[in-house]
Amino acid sequence: MRKHKKAWLIGMLSIFGVLLMGLVGASLYFYQYAFVPSKKSFLSGGESRIVKDGKAWLKSVHKETWTEKAAGADLNLVADYVPAAKPTNKTVVVAHGYMNTKEFMAPQIKMFHDAGFNVLAPDDRGHGQSQGNYIGYGWPDRLDYLKWINQIIKKQGQQSQIALYGVSMGGATVMYLSGEKLPSQVKSIVEDCGYTSIIDELTYQAKAMFNLPKWPLIPSVALTATIKAGYNVFDASAITALHKNTRPILFIHGSKDKFVPTSMVYQNYRAATKSKKALWVVKGAGHAKSFPDHQQAYSKRVVGWFNANW
Repeated sequence: MRKHKKAWLIGMLSIFGVLLMGLVGASLYFYQYAFVPSKKSFLSGGESRIVKDGKAWLKSVHKETWTEKAAGADLNLVADYVPAAKPTNKTVVVAHGYMNTKEFMAPQIKMFHDAGFNVLAPDDRGHGQSQGNYIGYGWPDRLDYLKWINQIIKKQGQQSQIALYGVSMGGATVMYLSGEKLPSQVKSIVEDCGYTSIIDELTYQAKAMFNLPKWPLIPSVALTATIKAGYNVFDASAITALHKNTRPILFIHGSKDKFVPTSMVYQNYRAATKSKKALWVVKGAGHAKSFPDHQQAYSKRVVGWFNANW
């Protein structure tokens, strides 16, 4: 009998060990897949005409290169600063999306430049010209953006008026940032198709792309990322941040978004209980397509929101 129990125990421990090794292997694979900067097969697709034209414009327009040290990390960050054609103290800080760069935001930079604003567009950690070997999904980046904001104030003076704008991961970035103690110079926010949390977005993508459940993979991947990337993935919550936000915030999301589900914008909108807020769900628009598909209406809403809340 004892021999039988011992064999059973060894067998169970062996099975557990194999399963644990499999989970560790899968977690490392998906960490590489989702958190390490590289060309992502699931983001395949050529640049749109609006982005190509925007990049050509950004290349030709007068701009400055700004640098900053990452918050709590020995990384050099780079941003483009595009001053307005006529001097102004109004500056829009633009946050880009997952595996994009400041150049990819050129159409929106031009939109704000045409509206008479200065624009600061950083490359996030691990993206573009900025250093880093991991993707922050906006969470550690929020503290970098706080440093960028303070650099604007230092260079332009206490009379600065600053607005925050972000798309996709950039939308999450500015929502996370809204929960921080912001300088009084930050006046309003626009977020476009940002997610509720890193965990929620990973869970959605695991189901949508691989038909995998949340447990046990996603917590294991998040733990792996927390250890390897050095920031707490579990803490990243737009809902928690928005509960603290006091700045006017406009939420935008496409009704046909299949990358960051449209349901998330309703959760984010409800969480902003202490601020003036507005919601625009763009009929028929896919992920990050609200601006390309409806440029005039989009510009009117976004620029109008900032002009109403300086």
